[in-house]
Amino acid sequence: MPGRRDANGADPMPRSLLTRLLHATIAMAVIAQLVGIGLAEPPRAGTPGNLMFSVHQVVGLGTLGVLVAFWLWTLLRRREHGFTALVPWFSRSGRVAVVADLREHFAVLRRLRLPQPGSETPLASAIHGLGLIIATTMAATGAIVFAGLAPDGTLPAWADAALIVHKAAANLMWAYLIGHPAVALLHEAMGHRLLRGMTPGMR
Repeated sequence: MPGRRDANGADPMPRSLLTRLLHATIAMAVIAQLVGIGLAEPPRAGTPGNLMFSVHQVVGLGTLGVLVAFWLWTLLRRREHGFTALVPWFSRSGRVAVVADLREHFAVLRRLRLPQPGSETPLASAIHGLGLIIATTMAATGAIVFAGLAPDGTLPAWADAALIVHKAAANLMWAYLIGHPAVALLHEAMGHRLLRGMTPGMR
């Protein structure tokens, strides 16, 4: 199965420093946005938004920029899994690889174990891609709301629709942020040094 470690335990496709930095920046920004929104108060009639709401807007726009940079990097990089590995759903071979990897995971899980991870597997790449799609949807719809938000807090219909999608994406992102690190920590507990592969400065 591609993406597994070799016989010497080495990672066959280590991640570049740029990938690690972009990944870490996106993770920290998304967590900050999800946690900080609880302290943000948007503008209402006669009352401007508070400082945390302004910070939420600025960080959100910056996060969208980083996400766009990450997607562009997936199209350019050659020594790492690229865009088609993260979004395999439009390719028959990509879908087949994800399903085969999912079956392998189930086979190993039946023995109460976890597969030894490598840099990426088809299933892991697809899951990472889903997380990036959710984060991008959240950031993009937030930018649309920002563009349509009036000083009195009112929104035109098109921005109000984007706000609904924004909130739904945020809920999905919470589920992803709970499940994704939990699996990574479980791998660490079983001796699979997974976190160092995505953390800048760790080997």
